Formats: sequence, structure tokens, C-alpha cells
Amino acid sequence: MHVLIVEDEYFLAKKLTDALGQLGAHVVGPFGSVKDALKCVAAKGRIDAAVLDLNLAGEMTYGIADALRARGVPFVLTTGYDEWSILESYRDIPRCTKPFTLPQLLNALSLPNEP
Repeated sequence: MHVLIVEDEYFLAKKLTDALGQLGAHVVGPFGSVKDALKCVAAKGRIDAAVLDLNLAGEMTYGIADALRARGVPFVLTTGYDEWSILESYRDIPRCTKPFTLPQLLNALSLPNEP
């Protein structure tokens, strides 16, 4: 399983990378900017699932979400925002409210909790 991580908080990105790696996932990224993440998605490399922080240093990641949707890649949004502040067309996407636990994230991605 190749999991794209788009997260600008270094320690959270590192924690996610390590945890998913221990579960046997191949981590793509992590990417901390919209530009870099979009380049990765556009490159058409293997991405089976993605973890997408909704806000990267003040820049919303809806464009990345659109690119993932276009490729049919399931993803989860991670955010500190309430549901009402997310654009309506993205409210159907699984979401983990920060701070979240690894089991919550894995459940949202429909991934197993063990290798």
C-alpha cells in the first residue's frame, strides 16, 4: 500500500510516516506544500490512499483533493477546522479532527491496525 502524506507540521508528518511504515505501508512524501504535493499526484506514480492536511501554512489543499478524486484515490482530510468551515463539496470526505489518534486515522482510511 502506497500512502501519500501531505502535512506541513514536521513532527506530525514524521509520526505518520513512522507509524504507517511500521504497518508495512510505503509512504509517498511527506509533502509540506500544495505545489509539491500536486506535482507528485500529477506524476501518476502509485498512490493507493492519502492523508491530506486541509491547510498547509495558510494555503487550502482543495486542489490536491480534486486531483486525488480525479485519480480515484481514497483520502482522509486532517484538520482543526469544524465541519461547517469546510467547503460543502468536501464534507463527504472522511475527516480526522486534530489532534487525532493513529487508530482513528487508520479507520478513516479503512486500513488495518496491524502489519
